[in-house]
Amino acid sequence: MSKSGALDLVSGVGGSIERKEVFSAVQKYEKYHVCHGGDDEERKANYTDMVNKYYDLVTSFYEYGWGESFHFAPRWKGESLRESIKRHEHFLALQLGLKKGQKVLDVGCGIGGPLREIARFSDTLLTGLNNNEYQISRGEELNRIRGVDNSCTYVKADFMRMPFSDSTFDAIFAIEATCHAPDLLNCYKEIYRVLKPGQCFAAYEWCVTDSFDPMNQEHQRIKGEVELGNGLPDIRSMGQCLEALKLAGFEVICEKDVAVDSPLPWHLPLDKDYFSPSNFRVTAFGRFVTRNMVKILEFLGLAPEGSQRVQHFLEKAADALVEGGRKGIFTPMYFFLARKPIP
Repeated sequence: MSKSGALDLVSGVGGSIERKEVFSAVQKYEKYHVCHGGDDEERKANYTDMVNKYYDLVTSFYEYGWGESFHFAPRWKGESLRESIKRHEHFLALQLGLKKGQKVLDVGCGIGGPLREIARFSDTLLTGLNNNEYQISRGEELNRIRGVDNSCTYVKADFMRMPFSDSTFDAIFAIEATCHAPDLLNCYKEIYRVLKPGQCFAAYEWCVTDSFDPMNQEHQRIKGEVELGNGLPDIRSMGQCLEALKLAGFEVICEKDVAVDSPLPWHLPLDKDYFSPSNFRVTAFGRFVTRNMVKILEFLGLAPEGSQRVQHFLEKAADALVEGGRKGIFTPMYFFLARKPIP
């Protein structure tokens, strides 16, 4: 089951990092980012270490506040956050035209929430690719609990160097994951390699929009705080993603920022001015409760030193995401469907 209580939360902080090393891991992670003196090139050169540290540190917080699927979704009025997340996942499966028994790859699968949902929805065989040991072990535990061991498996590997033969999969998807890639073109080329000819790759990407001004200091601050709080080497534009897809060899069938038509803002669950009893933990008051709970548990020695620092940069990231959404300079759901041509 998802992390449901305070002790569940703090027991997972640090992931596979030894408890006594959590604080130094937080410090090292922070130093990769601009607001702590880092730069884009350093983050890209050390992306494996940076992203692994990030997910070791934050996965427990994510699961506690968000559930098993770590992504946003467009949302209808009267629809719960969880319902919108499921619908977002089902939309992806339908766009891919998944059929019973097909072999499907989830690139950057987290703890497997979308993987399990899409496997059940489409009756396909899902492989989750993830380079984080803690998330895989947590995903395997949840697979057993949900009874999907036979249809959902994991492979620990870097999505820049996948351990699969050419033309292995009938379909591939990525949900807010390939934004962690240090080189998007080479990431897409690798996805292209392992996809069967004539089949499709679909994704939701984190992107800055055309409204983002790289010369605007406020825009740069927001972008930097989103990168720090979300383990990103650099946030690309939608145009850069589209160009990388085409250079990798894909035929782009459709592409759209699906956040634009969302009846409710995608960032609403993180907005301090919004209150939802069904999603209390990510509201302003819920964050206040979690912040003080973590502070007390760290003081008592029940949470590792550094837990408060993780909570702090996640809160700053949440606020930056809301700012970016309100200003229209950032989207977490630039959608595309691309096909690998038949030779």
